[in-house]
Amino acid sequence: MASAEAAALSSSSSLEADSAPVPETAGTAAAAARMGPGARVSKAALATKLLSLSGVFAVHKPKGPTSAELLNRLKEKLLAEAGMPSPEWAKRKKQTLKIGHGGTLDSAARGVLVIGIGRGTKMLTSMLSGSKRYIAIGELGKATDTLDSTGKVTEEKPYDQITQEDIEGILQKFTGNIMQVPPLYSALKKDGQRLSTLMKRGEVVEAKPARPVTVYSISLQKFQPPFFTLELSSCANVLELTRTKQGPFTLEEHALPEDRWTIDDIAQSLEHCSSLLPADLALKKPKPEESQEHGLSCEYITLNETKGEDGEIKTC
Repeated sequence: MASAEAAALSSSSSLEADSAPVPETAGTAAAAARMGPGARVSKAALATKLLSLSGVFAVHKPKGPTSAELLNRLKEKLLAEAGMPSPEWAKRKKQTLKIGHGGTLDSAARGVLVIGIGRGTKMLTSMLSGSKRYIAIGELGKATDTLDSTGKVTEEKPYDQITQEDIEGILQKFTGNIMQVPPLYSALKKDGQRLSTLMKRGEVVEAKPARPVTVYSISLQKFQPPFFTLELSSCANVLELTRTKQGPFTLEEHALPEDRWTIDDIAQSLEHCSSLLPADLALKKPKPEESQEHGLSCEYITLNETKGEDGEIKTC
């Protein structure tokens, strides 16, 4: 993972300057309003502020886009707000906007997605080892090839005999240190390609070996047949999956919704979230020369993606 991330951070490709004017965004207008009547935040100042951001924060990923698509949407909003790249930036030196995410969520899932920006991209690997919390809603009686609602129904069984006591009684099998076989429709790779991609092509894929997983606790929140939260002896599939926590970041307290994807809101979130991180992960103060570089012209923004062996995407 670390090597994949380093490769992503060192690579770059130019982004062609858009000849059309970049419209004012809500974040820009809000910043101007705070500065007083008649004041206007220049695109150059916003771009400088954007390039100075460093740290880790969280966004709220909705159901639908992949994690990579959501990251691209975030980048586009930030670059548009800052007017980058644009003719007003002199070509004195290339500057890169480094941004990535850690802990991929499937397109059918929603919830907390941890984002690293600037030097915070180097902290994403440590975010993957943190604890996570999910709320899953399942449907009894139907099994699918992908184990969720996006796949084809492969089996149907009656579920009338399943009771709440049955579910509560089986939860113990899914707690503690257990061995988990990764599903074939997953982000894990074979010969550089995701297993899910190979499966959709109809290729034969062997299951990966079981690996240790720690499940700290499971609770049954609702039981309204055919809907439940965990798999039982009847067949079932996951209708909805929400990640409510990743590491110290929670969905309610820290995940920014899309209407708050502005430079100012992210800067405030970075400051707030910095206190949540362990001391050994805290960002060191930049050297004087690093601070000066953020004021230099920028016309080249890296937009390359690399994927580590565990399927995590690093976009810079």
